[in-house]
Amino acid sequence: MKAMVVRELGGGWVEEDIQIADPIGQEVLIELKASGLCGSDFMEMSNEVQYPPPAVLGHEISGVVTQIGPNVTEFAVGDHVAACLVQFCGKCEQCLAGEPGLCRSPELTLRADGEAPRLKDANGNPVTQGMALGGFAQQALVHENMLVKLPKDMPFAQAAVLGCGVITGTGAVLNAAKVRSGEDVVIIGAGGVGLNVVSGAVLASAGKIISVDLNQESLDAAKAFGATHTINSAETDPVAAVKELTGGHGVRTVFDVVGIGATARQGYDMLDNGGTLYQIGMGSGTDTLDTVPMQNAFSRKAIQGVFMGSGVPKRDIAMLVEQYQAGRLNLDDIVSGEIKLSEVNKGYEMIRDPKVNRIVITDFS
Repeated sequence: MKAMVVRELGGGWVEEDIQIADPIGQEVLIELKASGLCGSDFMEMSNEVQYPPPAVLGHEISGVVTQIGPNVTEFAVGDHVAACLVQFCGKCEQCLAGEPGLCRSPELTLRADGEAPRLKDANGNPVTQGMALGGFAQQALVHENMLVKLPKDMPFAQAAVLGCGVITGTGAVLNAAKVRSGEDVVIIGAGGVGLNVVSGAVLASAGKIISVDLNQESLDAAKAFGATHTINSAETDPVAAVKELTGGHGVRTVFDVVGIGATARQGYDMLDNGGTLYQIGMGSGTDTLDTVPMQNAFSRKAIQGVFMGSGVPKRDIAMLVEQYQAGRLNLDDIVSGEIKLSEVNKGYEMIRDPKVNRIVITDFS
């Protein structure tokens, strides 16, 4: 099959013909129909985190099942599916408690040592499958635990983006924070994930939905997605602005989608007593948020990490499909453009534009 392969860190993507194995065990072979370009894959290409080259990246995928392994129970040939990068065994205490994102044995979704690799290059050398998905290719071989069945009338491009940015943003609101009807919230960052946090707040019937960003075009997009108030932090002190909008006391819930020390500090300072800062963004692995312990004790403020929406992907993606089809979830405007498989490098150039939310591969020829 054709795939876009990272051969060296920072070297971009190169089109190659590679080999994909037949499914074994609980594996499902998918003909890809859509694959979204996420910033996480650009980070992996530029500065290896855990998927060494040569590698096929890409983790927002949807398509049609073409073959199944002998132990697959949930899917059949011809099913339409979307994937989520959460790898979970389904058997450990975390999984059984409804926390697949905290699974103790995610490696059980991979092939065991000694088994043939899922992907090989033209010379027969193993190719790393990024996030156990490898979506920048014509096909993907995926453990059934990472897949969700779709209705046949669900468009593939919109389905693909559900498995990362959408489930992360909406899940932070609905699962992690459990925002109540009428509750005021702040979202720092109005990029692709931030817009999905706004969508989650709309689904939760939040009160004031306050979007904070440095870019006015991003704030305009947040307004279109349902933000009731916007704050341009390049022009005004966002903490003071939030306090002014909320009678001087701040809010109980802030989502930091940027993930650097400065935005975390702002988010913390926007909190009312007893409030929680939900940390979604991973903009820097070195920044820290320093708090004063005595202040923390009296204010009872909390900081909570959020991974992939802190929910159950199989349940949550099915729910989000229903919300989209009912007209209550805006996915169409998340998909800003569609490209060919061979245009991945071009697609990442397009994402630099703040008006672009997600670019999706829909032509795999």
